[in-house]
Amino acid sequence: MADESEIRDQMIDAFEGADYPISSPMDLVPALPNGPGTKFESGDFSMTAMELNTKTSGGDFPYDDAESFVDDIIEDLKEQGEI
Repeated sequence: MADESEIRDQMIDAFEGADYPISSPMDLVPALPNGPGTKFESGDFSMTAMELNTKTSGGDFPYDDAESFVDDIIEDLKEQGEI
């Protein structure tokens, strides 16, 4: 079982270095330690940043900070039964 708070912490760490406000997922790529291949993992959950972009709604841009972006992505993943 995936630990939601662990995934959230990993995402905030990865996305907080972006130059906010962001207006698209492409604004996040330079901040990612391994680019689109940056992986978020916990328990049986494993997804790259690129997979997040294709398997979720991608968020409701623009975002002013990493926390609000990650909150929306986590909510989307929960709605889809991924976590």
